[in-house]
This record gives sequence, C-alpha cells and structure tokens, in this order.
Amino acid sequence: MQSLKKNEQYRKAKDLFDRSEHKKALAFLNDIIETERDDKSLLSKTYFLMANIFHLRGEIGKAIKGFNKCLSLDPAHTDAAISLSVLYNDIGQYEEAKKIFEVANKRVKSGQSDTFLEDGHINRKFSLKHYELAEMYFTYNRFDEALFEYNKVRNLDPENNEVRIKIAKTYAKKNYLNKAFDELKTLKQECPNYLPARIALGVLYYGCGKILEAQSEWEKVISKDPRNDEALMYLNLSRTATETTLS
Repeated sequence: MQSLKKNEQYRKAKDLFDRSEHKKALAFLNDIIETERDDKSLLSKTYFLMANIFHLRGEIGKAIKGFNKCLSLDPAHTDAAISLSVLYNDIGQYEEAKKIFEVANKRVKSGQSDTFLEDGHINRKFSLKHYELAEMYFTYNRFDEALFEYNKVRNLDPENNEVRIKIAKTYAKKNYLNKAFDELKTLKQECPNYLPARIALGVLYYGCGKILEAQSEWEKVISKDPRNDEALMYLNLSRTATETTLS
C-alpha cells in the first residue's frame, strides 16, 4: 500500500512537471525521497525528474547531483547518463561528459540497457535537452541564450523543422527581421509541403504591415490543406481588420 501511495505521488509530480508547475512537483518528489527506502526503481525515476526540474531552473549543481544519484540507483538509466553528459559538456567539463557517455554506451553494447545508442538517436536525445532549455530562455525573454540553444538543436537534429521556426521567431524578437525572413523563406523553399513555415512567414509579413504577402501565404496553405484551422483563423482575422480599417 505504501509503495502504491508513493507511485501515485510520482504520477502527480510528473503531471505537474508536464504542466510546468515545478515547485509543486518538487514537493511531491522530496516527500518520496524522504520516506521511500526500498523501491530503487521509483527512487531513480524520482531523482531523474527532480534533476530535470533543477536543470530547467538553471540550478546546475543540483541537477548534476540528481542525475548522479539516479545513476547510482540505476546505472543502466540511459536518459540520465545522456542528460548528465549534456550538463558536463555545457559547463566545459568535456572529459567528464565523454566518460559518462562512454560508460552508458558500453552498457548498451554489453546488453545491459534496452536503448540503442546509434548516432541519430543520441543526437535527438541531446537535442531535446537543448530544446527544453531554449524554450525556458525564450519564455523569460532571454533571446540570446534561446537562440544559442535552438541552434544547437538544429545542428543535432537537422530534420527538426519546428526549431527553424523557433529560430526565426527569436530573430524577430531581437528585431533581426531580415534574418527571420531568410530563415523562413529558406525553410519554405527546402520543405514546400511543411505548412507551418508558410503560416509563420505569413505572421511575420503581417507583423511588418505586409498584409497582401501575409494573406498570400495563408491562402497557399489553405489551398493545400482546406481545413487548416490556423491559416483560416489568420486569414479571416486579417480580412476583418482590413475591412474595419477601410470602413
């Protein structure tokens, strides 16, 4: 019964984490750590989630301790090893980062982990961590740091088109409008069927007062996807605004 209660606490903490209610999540996680002694699987998950929260909050020392604790309880926890490697790499401890990764990779090759660490998989794992940081920086208007992290994501996962839109939006926030336009136009040309690029380009045009260009992008989206709610919304709003201005 006690174990069931703790598992329920963990589920609540994970749900709060997913909603970015980190302070409330930490309260549940701390309670598990203070009262649970036997369930190593639960404790390793708890430390892993806690370390992720500390990482997002910029508390790097606590995050490193959390990931290390997770690995001490579950040495085959590949995600914790990758997260720890990312942190060490970010703070310039490259040898430590390499050592952590090599230990994790050795376990995979010896069959002690279910995760297959081929290069693409590893890069996507790294990219997800950098994406989380970039989103946090962007939320708090720290656009230089956000741009730095988004570019890391693009380098690690070149097929991630969404991050290219994020980069363009960050350029726009920094008032580097030409770079924002270049990013979206290039993405549109390289991936003509990736409709979010056209939608974002339309929004950028509209924000610069180029109403006809904006409407043209959204109309092209609708021609390819007549039920695209986002493009329909923007197009209708722009037309309503134009009509109101003319009247």
